[in-house]
Amino acid sequence: MSSNSRYQPIPKQTRKIKPTRRSVSGVYAFRGETSIPYESTLERDFIIRHEFDLDVSEIIPQPVVIPFKTRSGRTYSYTPDFLVYRSLGLATYSRYPKPVLVEVKPYTEWKKNWREWSAKWKAARRFAREQGWEFRIYDESRIRDEVLKNIMFLSRYQRLEFSNEDSIHIIESVRERGAVEFHALLARHFMGIYRATGISHIWHLVATNQLKCDLSIPLSDFSELWVN
Repeated sequence: MSSNSRYQPIPKQTRKIKPTRRSVSGVYAFRGETSIPYESTLERDFIIRHEFDLDVSEIIPQPVVIPFKTRSGRTYSYTPDFLVYRSLGLATYSRYPKPVLVEVKPYTEWKKNWREWSAKWKAARRFAREQGWEFRIYDESRIRDEVLKNIMFLSRYQRLEFSNEDSIHIIESVRERGAVEFHALLARHFMGIYRATGISHIWHLVATNQLKCDLSIPLSDFSELWVN
């Protein structure tokens, strides 16, 4: 890896994504700021899943063009789907989170074609190592999991509006206790006729990342909540 690879200019989109009859394509407004094109619903779900992760700072579609040779000796070019950057956070530069070059493929497709596609994926891994990146293949098992299911559940609460003063009061209550289960927080702040509003308000705080919980397990009344 080059010693300055982490300081190299961030790649830009290299290929325009055009509408296709074979799959659903479109553009996703990443955090309402960046338009990210996708070529399938699986790619769209990949973006949605990573949008919720605040450690993800940027997703670049079609980031690089990588030449490769097949066994026959013919030369082709390959463009991976995304390049994902993560924020440094509290990590030291010696342990900084490496950008990830990503190929999104349904399991049945890559399982069927892995011999044919192995040359371009080997080239992508080699290219990623040279840049100080990683290369990963994402199929349904790594995208449409419990985390995505929970994110889609929370999305219905994301754009709701509540009193900022009430939100601060709930958040500080959780902060003081370290962690609290959803049902206990609901009972403490929203009794009787306010229960339905309280359910929406608490899930809204989770949906907007003001409260945290473990998204890898099903959300329920017993989900433990804490302040990041």
